[in-house]
Amino acid sequence: MSLAVVNTRAKLGINAPRVSIEVHLSNGLPSFHMVGLPETSVKESKDRVRSAIINSHFDFPARRITVNLAPAELPKEGSRFDLAIAVAILAASGQLPSDQLDHYEFIGELALSGETRGVDAILPAALGCRQSGKQLIISRDNAEEAALVEDLEILPCTHLLELSAHLLQQQPLTPWTGTLKTEPEPNVINGDQLNQVIGQHHAKRALEIAASGGHNLLFYGPPGTGKTMLASRLPGILPPLSNQQALEVASIYSVAGKGLRTPIWSRPFRSPHHTASSAALVGGGSSPKPGEISLAHQGVLFLDELPEFSRTVLEVLREPLESGEINISRVAAQVCYPANFQLIAAMNPCPCGYLGTSRCRCTPDQINRYRSKISGPLLDRIDLQVQVTAIDNQQLLNQNQQPTGESNQQIQQRICEARERQISRQGKTNSQLSSEELKTICPLSSEQRQLMDHAINRFGLSTRGFYRVLRVARSIADLATRDRVSSEDYQEALSYRLAADNKGSV
Repeated sequence: MSLAVVNTRAKLGINAPRVSIEVHLSNGLPSFHMVGLPETSVKESKDRVRSAIINSHFDFPARRITVNLAPAELPKEGSRFDLAIAVAILAASGQLPSDQLDHYEFIGELALSGETRGVDAILPAALGCRQSGKQLIISRDNAEEAALVEDLEILPCTHLLELSAHLLQQQPLTPWTGTLKTEPEPNVINGDQLNQVIGQHHAKRALEIAASGGHNLLFYGPPGTGKTMLASRLPGILPPLSNQQALEVASIYSVAGKGLRTPIWSRPFRSPHHTASSAALVGGGSSPKPGEISLAHQGVLFLDELPEFSRTVLEVLREPLESGEINISRVAAQVCYPANFQLIAAMNPCPCGYLGTSRCRCTPDQINRYRSKISGPLLDRIDLQVQVTAIDNQQLLNQNQQPTGESNQQIQQRICEARERQISRQGKTNSQLSSEELKTICPLSSEQRQLMDHAINRFGLSTRGFYRVLRVARSIADLATRDRVSSEDYQEALSYRLAADNKGSV
């Protein structure tokens, strides 16, 4: 038989559309043609495949070889099709049987020696293979990552000869039995405890509220007061990822070529440098790859020295902060990556950082230029803005002081309970509540309406700012295990907005 069809998977965002490798051998001068929108890396596979077949002691057909990658309208990139193309050529030339090929999907790169190598974006391909009900044959380098997908039979191989022996029913491939532990464990990844931060009780309280409801948070204050240290403690008190969330995050990292995250249930914590470009944050490229906001999906995006970022870079955060996803359009492809991240930022009150003290030499124009890099619409999307003040001398000089306060495990347990109440009540965290849902979940009494009316008039709360205060107040009530939001909860929530809305401060 001079025609063979082999199944494989392409990559398109966090999806893996099915691709059929069709190989036809015909009479004529020996040649190798590849059609179906292959990019340069795919076209180069013909040289790798030829050498791999010859070095595996098979005959490379001296005929006219046509390889079609279907569907033809889908752009193909990378070296992931090497293994499937080699198998299809050997099957079309009669060196391998073709009657069982439809039971498998083949993904992997081939070395010139015939050895198999791992590729990126294997996890979305494994998910697609499970849906199709087929067995997945991949390089052993990718087996551990693909094993995250349950109810999928994975057949890893290290060489084209191993695969051919399996298809010839001479020596079957051994199914992969190694598994990763995917059950969430509480706070085993971050040894830094929140109670190791000296003082800053107000900031710690705000951090706990932000963690319980998934709210965005801004720390501002002089340098060296612990803003970055506080932010770095957040992953240690956040609830671990569920299995479904962990699989989604792992898929993004797989597409980005960053391999397997371990432990997979840990929340991502991304901290890009302030020189990062817009494309680095949102993703991009001719074949769009995920950026920092997608790599922080279900986790934390920490922007230290916030005003040092370019204003145009910061503005790209506005839409994903609201929608929880980012759409990237390029000529070759249009993809949508999830970007449901929690924004934590830190900044100084002025360029030198010592505003309000005798050390500050900044002019009003310098301060205005520094703060104007953060637009009002972006600042309005940050639920809590907290001032971090200098630590008291006695607290700093007390070297024998033991850490005081609750451990990360105790705080995390309280946050997990608060989130469980939110999920059971509304199926989502408080930060994701819509304005219509807030009317039912956070009804205002006459006293509370007067309080909010006074706050809106005095501090110029926008409509968005008003609803964000309601969400924060709901999280405060959940932490206190209260079914209804009290006036004190709204007052505390307002105290985290006033510093930013008050033009005398940030």
